[in-house]
Amino acid sequence: MKKLSIIINISLLVAVGVLYYLHFSGGKQKSKSSLIKATIINDSSVGHSIIAYIELDSIYNQISYISSKRKELEVEQRGIETEWQNSYRGLENKKNEFLKKGAAITDAMAQEFQGELMQQKELVDSRKEELTEKLSEKQYRFMDDIQKKLKDFLASYNEQRQFSYIFTTGTGLEYMAYKDSALNITPDVINGMNEKLNSPSKR
Repeated sequence: MKKLSIIINISLLVAVGVLYYLHFSGGKQKSKSSLIKATIINDSSVGHSIIAYIELDSIYNQISYISSKRKELEVEQRGIETEWQNSYRGLENKKNEFLKKGAAITDAMAQEFQGELMQQKELVDSRKEELTEKLSEKQYRFMDDIQKKLKDFLASYNEQRQFSYIFTTGTGLEYMAYKDSALNITPDVINGMNEKLNSPSKR
């Protein structure tokens, strides 16, 4: 009986020791977790918001270099379309002139003219496709270059601001259900990018 009592006391002592360890180690872990959570929600250590956003629509419309370049590309696109339409109109006029010959047109002449007309149409379509492809490549290179310039600017801009996240928002990119206008850094980015891109040496 005495041995049984000693065994029970030893078991209780071990159990208390384990509970003591778990309680205090768990408390430290919980405290650390709460601290991390508080830092993420309210970054009081740096004294400002850790999140900001920029409006891409404003960026593309109000940065003069981007706006003027986009207009150039749009003019080129319209030029391709106009050339294609004029070429087709020329082929249509050519066909009408041929048909004016009326009864003098033989089957052989008709087949030969039709073959030539089809060839010319293929050339016109092929040229439009080639020009459109080149324009698409130019547009892609332009947008890729602008994105790189924007990222470089934001990296430099953020050295002092020290935001942890900078989001983009705009037409077709509206992923935020709510935006606090105090977090909008678009005017800063527009002014900074205009200053940077309007200087030929910095482009």
